[in-house]
Amino acid sequence: MATPSGNSGWAQLRQQARSLETQAESLFHTYSQFATAASIPPKPTQEERTTESKIEELLEKRESTIAQLSRLLDSEAALTSSALKQNNLALLREKLAAHRKDLTRLRSNLRHARDRANLLTNVRSEIAEHRRAEEDPAAAEADYMLDERRRIDNSHGMADSVLSQAYAVNEGFLAQRETLASIQRRITGAASQVPGINTLIGRISAKKRRDGIIMGSFIAFCFVFFWLFL
Repeated sequence: MATPSGNSGWAQLRQQARSLETQAESLFHTYSQFATAASIPPKPTQEERTTESKIEELLEKRESTIAQLSRLLDSEAALTSSALKQNNLALLREKLAAHRKDLTRLRSNLRHARDRANLLTNVRSEIAEHRRAEEDPAAAEADYMLDERRRIDNSHGMADSVLSQAYAVNEGFLAQRETLASIQRRITGAASQVPGINTLIGRISAKKRRDGIIMGSFIAFCFVFFWLFL
């Protein structure tokens, strides 16, 4: 059975993870409102960058806390309430992976909303540039090159967003695999601690092998008998 200090440490770390999760959900609500604002600035505001930075910091803290919980659970010698703790740990990991996906999605939504909001401004700017081109071809060519550079940067931003989503999905798969591996290790440890379990398993295996040999011999005898006398 886990020591009282171990149970206390588990409860404290789990409460800390839940508190960080609640704080992140509140910041996600604030962050999502930037994309629905009536007037979206061309560049991210200081408040937007600060909110995004705080969310990233909370996600890192939650990942560290979950890692501590995982190590604490693996270090326990007994299995009392281990199934419940494993379930709690898996839920914390799933929520963390979901929040990472939400952050990537909200970033993409903000970028798209900002592009839509600035579409009319861009059209007007292009009209003005066209008029300037008629007056100053050299300046128009320079503006054209700057526009091309901006379009390339936007394409890179979209590619980064897709890669971030792929990394988030991969991280979720890795977390699930780690949970399953930890469960398997604890089941194996439990089997090794039960008195006589290895002996019983060995006897069952031996009986299965013996039955297989007997059945194979009987089938071979019947085959030879029918082949010789029929």
